[in-house]
Amino acid sequence: MIVHHKHPVVMNVEEVTERAEPRAFSPHDDMPEEYRKAATRMIQFHANSEIMGAYLERPFIRQAPSLDRKLAFSAKVQDEIGHGQLLYRAAESLGIKTRAEMLDELATGEGKFLNCFHYPMTEWWETPMIAFFVDGAAMRRQATIKRTSWEPYAHAMDKICFEEGFHIKHGEDIMRTLATGSRREQQLLQEAFEEWWPRILQFFGPTDDRSTHHDFSERVGLKTMSNDELRQAFLNAYLPKAQKYGLEIPDEPRIRKEDGRYIVEEDDLDWEEFWEIASNEYAGSHEQIDSRAATQEAVAWVRNAIDRSEQP
Repeated sequence: MIVHHKHPVVMNVEEVTERAEPRAFSPHDDMPEEYRKAATRMIQFHANSEIMGAYLERPFIRQAPSLDRKLAFSAKVQDEIGHGQLLYRAAESLGIKTRAEMLDELATGEGKFLNCFHYPMTEWWETPMIAFFVDGAAMRRQATIKRTSWEPYAHAMDKICFEEGFHIKHGEDIMRTLATGSRREQQLLQEAFEEWWPRILQFFGPTDDRSTHHDFSERVGLKTMSNDELRQAFLNAYLPKAQKYGLEIPDEPRIRKEDGRYIVEEDDLDWEEFWEIASNEYAGSHEQIDSRAATQEAVAWVRNAIDRSEQP
């Protein structure tokens, strides 16, 4: 059961804004409802994404071409599920929703998650797109959340960022193997990159002028960098890495180099599809969500057994 800690004075949003930097807030602080709801939405979205990312990669525990690769993917999937559980607890500490409620929302299609995890991934040569590029993008974002104003979220990020560093190395090793393999392997890697590159660039969400939640989240210290700033930092770091492994950058979306920075023409990206995904209305979303729902239903008997064992 979630307990709200009551104190005589409850902070308003202006007080939170003034105190958010460099202070972090804990469940012992009486936060305004607007803050609690915004933080819950942000952390729940993050937790859902960790779970759905694990589901996307889970088939490669069996499909991986060697025992070492199978073990690595098994560890990675286990890590991602663990990250989701940590984040659900951090969200639960805000007192708005329980972990069980958030998991139910994910299974029914009400819960939102990252765009990249709505698309199917079926082939081995696609795996570096998630394990290297998407996890690399996630690390860019998550490193900034270590300074978020909700303390349980910041603490969770310490462990998550540590493990994500290994995930990126794992993905880079697969990419290196494919990039230095046969001509056919190099071609398949390039095709996967061309398909996933626009999705990866949309990982950070809509452009700042279209973002509906950023301004408030930044004001109260939940976020410290905007979507555009994070996308820019990722481009500067990862576009050269893609080229290092022989990947050719697609003609669209157009990218230009200006004053030492790579700048993407964001209007070239399919934002209409992105917003379909954001509302869980994309055609591929239903398959991913249904898979999660089926798994939750399959293990319902375990939860029921645990609940009965805990009853007096």
